[in-house]
Amino acid sequence: MAQAVQRLATKVPEMLKACQRSAEPKLKEFMKYARVELAPPTAADLPVIQKGFSNLMTAAKTKKWKALTVREGFLNSLVGFEILCWFFIGECIGKRSVVGYQIPGAVHFDAVI
Repeated sequence: MAQAVQRLATKVPEMLKACQRSAEPKLKEFMKYARVELAPPTAADLPVIQKGFSNLMTAAKTKKWKALTVREGFLNSLVGFEILCWFFIGECIGKRSVVGYQIPGAVHFDAVI
């Protein structure tokens, strides 16, 4: 038993170094994309965002959504469903509960007999 623990103690640093070597290039690539994709919009991006919203409103007014293919409609509904799921996950995180809000004075968990 002691030999197994000793072998494990000698192998753990080697395994950690191997994990670090394999994770380092992936982490660098992740950071490269994260700096670009997760950055807040700059002042130069605002006209592009405004044009995108105006195009969206124009498409809604002209009922352009009726000309979507089934595939495009399905993909758009998947995006909407993903946004809805992230909203509900954020609500659960904010409530710190899955069920509902716990209002002080209105909620008691004592068993009433």
